[in-house]
Amino acid sequence: MAVSISRRLLRCLGPSRMFGHCDSPMIMSRSLHTFHALCSLVSRDSLFSMDSPGKTGPSFLSSRSLSTTTNLTPESSGVAFPPELLSTKTVVTAERTPGQYQDLVIPVTNFHNEDKGFMVLAGDVFDVPIRKDIVHRVVLWQLAKRQQVDGSQGTHSTKTISEVSGTGRKPYPQKGTGRARHGTLRGPQFRGGATKHGPKPRSHAFKLNKKVRRLGLKIALSARIAEGKLLVFDDLDIPSHKTKNIVNYVQEMENSKKLLLVDGGPINEKLKLATQNLHYVNVLPSIGLNVYSILLHDTLVMSRDAVNRIVTRMHTPINR
Repeated sequence: MAVSISRRLLRCLGPSRMFGHCDSPMIMSRSLHTFHALCSLVSRDSLFSMDSPGKTGPSFLSSRSLSTTTNLTPESSGVAFPPELLSTKTVVTAERTPGQYQDLVIPVTNFHNEDKGFMVLAGDVFDVPIRKDIVHRVVLWQLAKRQQVDGSQGTHSTKTISEVSGTGRKPYPQKGTGRARHGTLRGPQFRGGATKHGPKPRSHAFKLNKKVRRLGLKIALSARIAEGKLLVFDDLDIPSHKTKNIVNYVQEMENSKKLLLVDGGPINEKLKLATQNLHYVNVLPSIGLNVYSILLHDTLVMSRDAVNRIVTRMHTPINR
């Protein structure tokens, strides 16, 4: 039986240091002996008062005055605590504000929608503030690196004066004809001649800092988490390579038009064969996860291994 002791009783036992550090073992043993004696006395008075509930003697009053702890249970007396204060009510919690760098707990499932427990997502990777300017810079960097900016792939080319076919002799004498002087018919002013300052095959790629690229991936993942469009699967194993299995799995998902599956290591051969004929389902390893692919798909499905590898990659120091 737990016994509650008031502060007045503790002050009667002596200074507060008797329950903490004490240099004298004799004082310590004497204090503990006194404490146990008083505890037994209070317990005896409480038991005596419980045996005779109608008695209001000194022992009962003393035990009630010494106790300062009350258990709030529906079975307790309703004199001091009204029953409406002890009733269970639904607590309405405010919606979570994204971008607070808080660790998130997300349920883990699989293609069969089975419960596989929970997983904690690192807040500094999956709960960062959303910045559209960073996402825009990263997407431009990716498209420029893939030679797809403004529809140009960097393969257009024109011929210079040394590349145009034609003779190299002077068309007519320098003087005496009354015409403008020319030394070749392959110049840019003639029909079929060269092109000056024309485009040549080149790369449109530009440099973007690694910290900005890494931040862009964090923002894209945080945006999918805030939208509720990021699912964590225990694994991406499927029973067979039939495409109809993936079609049925996607149809069971709500509001999923384009699906991106991200696995940790190399893609399973069955999963690759099952999704290669579906234009709305794509598969990537964790090392290939990028901002542009996340934005192209409205639902992101990651395995446990993929999440762990992404977090490890984001926490790896940048080599300068």
